Amino acid sequence: MIQVYNTMEGRKVDFVPREAGKVAMYVCGPTVYNYIHLGNARPIVVFDTIRRYFKYAGYAVTYVQNFTDVDDKIINRALEEKSSAAAVAEKYIAAYFEDVQELNVLPADVHPRVTEHMPQIIALVEQLLAKGAAYAVNGDVYFAVESFADYGKLSGRDLEDMQAGARVQVGEQKRNPMDFALWKAAKPGEPSWESPWGPGRPGWHIECSVMSREYLGDGFDIHGGGADLIFPHHENEIAQAEAASGCCFARYWLHNGFITVNDEKMSKSLGNFFLLREILEKFPGDVVRFYLLNTHYRSPIDFDDEKLQIAAKSLGRIRNAYALLQELAEQPAAGAQAEASDALRQAAATLREAFAAAMDDDFNTALAIAAIFDFTKAVNTHAAQAEQAAVQEALQLLEALDEVIACIKPRQKGVDDELVGKLMDLLIAVRQQARQRKDWGTADYIRDALKDCGIALEDGAEAVRWKFVE
Repeated sequence: MIQVYNTMEGRKVDFVPREAGKVAMYVCGPTVYNYIHLGNARPIVVFDTIRRYFKYAGYAVTYVQNFTDVDDKIINRALEEKSSAAAVAEKYIAAYFEDVQELNVLPADVHPRVTEHMPQIIALVEQLLAKGAAYAVNGDVYFAVESFADYGKLSGRDLEDMQAGARVQVGEQKRNPMDFALWKAAKPGEPSWESPWGPGRPGWHIECSVMSREYLGDGFDIHGGGADLIFPHHENEIAQAEAASGCCFARYWLHNGFITVNDEKMSKSLGNFFLLREILEKFPGDVVRFYLLNTHYRSPIDFDDEKLQIAAKSLGRIRNAYALLQELAEQPAAGAQAEASDALRQAAATLREAFAAAMDDDFNTALAIAAIFDFTKAVNTHAAQAEQAAVQEALQLLEALDEVIACIKPRQKGVDDELVGKLMDLLIAVRQQARQRKDWGTADYIRDALKDCGIALEDGAEAVRWKFVE
């Protein structure tokens, strides 16, 4: 049984899907006015991994992740770039896909955009007005929080306490300072859409209520996002959706922890953020993904380059074990020993069980990766003496788990693997000839030059092995 930490209940609970064998997930995506930073990347990797694990566990998953493609920040960026809001959104959506591809993130089943759902957004606003949960003032429409008795149930906040500290901004015509915009009247020069209240555009929160219900229906299984979205975004999503439908909006609410820099939350507003593409100039995407998964998704991560360097070395050790299994699966060991085969099979069985136990316990990727590390020790100790069938079983297990972790198998972008293999065979043969002539200078030069290129040679008793190193 998979257990998840449900923010709504403040505890881990058994996951029981709306429909047996199926999982419907919605995750808040980025507002596309800039390249994504590492803090944006964390929920993208976290929920991609959760989705992957559900599929590994036998569920059929429908995964929806939106783009906010109209917003004050996008409009401001368009002014800075002397462009249009639509062009800015297209630019950064394309950049998003480029960046997350480096993290081996699967595309969502649907990537809805706000601008493609204006009729549905307007219809929901009309529905809320008809139910008395909203009111219109001079082209703006606000949600009346006092009309929703459960307001604050996700964040655990009391409405009266929130009202005491709230203020109405200049130009707003709210009845209550906690009321929030469903529809904003158009300002000169801004993109707008026609509505019963005049030209305007949606408030931030209503878009996700509309798009999640559009593709997943009411009472879908999992709504995810960063912990910074619990209030007000997710709280307001619930109020809008449930005020309109009268039923449960989402069954489980999952939130990942922050990334910090010197123990301070990484954010664009604080100016202490690192763009993902800048990090990817120094570290491969697989290393960044591995780094993010080495901490439980609800725990904070403090960022610095040294931690990524450690992650690179750790991932390298796992990949070395994987490469060894690949090699031995193709070349049967001479004089295989039953004891080694049994030990390798037992280690594989232990890994399979430990991995599932860790991931079933609220997707504890840190423990799952620790189990993989334990397994690599057994691979390094026993694989060379194990029979080929046991080696192949171990290799298949690692490949199956990589469907979840998605960073164990090296992905050499734009490299012809067959050509690389032939070139390495040639270089190794040249080096071996130099060693036979006792030309140690040439042999050492080839070894060191390859190391500078990220390839390590290992001289064995019967053969020379090579591997990529981080």
